[in-house]
Amino acid sequence: MEFKEFTKIYEVSNQDISREVYRNNQNTIRIKKEITAVNNLEKIFNAVFYISYKKGFQAMSMRDLSQKTGMSLGSLYAYFKGKNDLLGIIQTQGWAIIKKDIEQVSKSHEAPLEKLKAVIKAHIFLSELFRPWFFFTFMEARNIAAVKSMEDHTQKILTDILVAGEKQDVFKPGNHHLTASIIKAMQQEWYLKQWKYKKLNVSVDQFADHLVGMVEAFCLV
Repeated sequence: MEFKEFTKIYEVSNQDISREVYRNNQNTIRIKKEITAVNNLEKIFNAVFYISYKKGFQAMSMRDLSQKTGMSLGSLYAYFKGKNDLLGIIQTQGWAIIKKDIEQVSKSHEAPLEKLKAVIKAHIFLSELFRPWFFFTFMEARNIAAVKSMEDHTQKILTDILVAGEKQDVFKPGNHHLTASIIKAMQQEWYLKQWKYKKLNVSVDQFADHLVGMVEAFCLV
C-alpha cells in the first residue's frame, strides 16, 4: 500500500481529531456548542504545536497561547484547567490516533510478512499525516509513563508479528524484541528528522519501502 491509498482508507482531518477530543472530554469542557468548541480546539492544538516547536512546551506560557490563538485566558480555561491538563489531552489523543489505526491494520492481514509490512508502513504514514502530534508527543512527553506505555504497545505489536512469523518459518530466529525496537526507532526517524530526507529528495513512500526492504532482508528465512 502506498501513502496516497492509505490516506483514502484512513481519511481523517485535524478537525476530526478536535471533534473527537471534544466528545471525549465533554464532562470537563465548558463550551456546549460543538462547532465552536471544535474550531477553538483545533486553533489551540495548532498554536501549542507551533509554540512548542519554537521554544518548547515547558517554556510556553498561557499568555503565549492566548496571543497565538487570539483567545482570552478565560476562554482557554474553558477547555482545560492548565498546561498539565492540556498536555494530557494531547498525549491521550496522540495515543488514540496510533492505537486505533495500527491495530486495525494489523488485524486486516493474516500472513506474518504482509502484516509486518503493513504495520511498519502504517506507522510511517500516520506520522506523515499527523506529524505535529507525533513530534510533540515524542519531544515534550517522552519521559511520561503513558508515552512509554504507548511505545511499549506499538513495539509489542511488531514483536508479536516477528515471533509468530518465526513459528511459521517465515522469519529467522533472533532477538525479536531488539529487532522491533530498531524498527520503531527507524519509524520515528521519519517524523523526527524529516528535513534530512527532504534534502535527499526521499518521499514517504520511498522511505517506507526502503525500511520494509531492509527488514525483509534481515528477517526473512
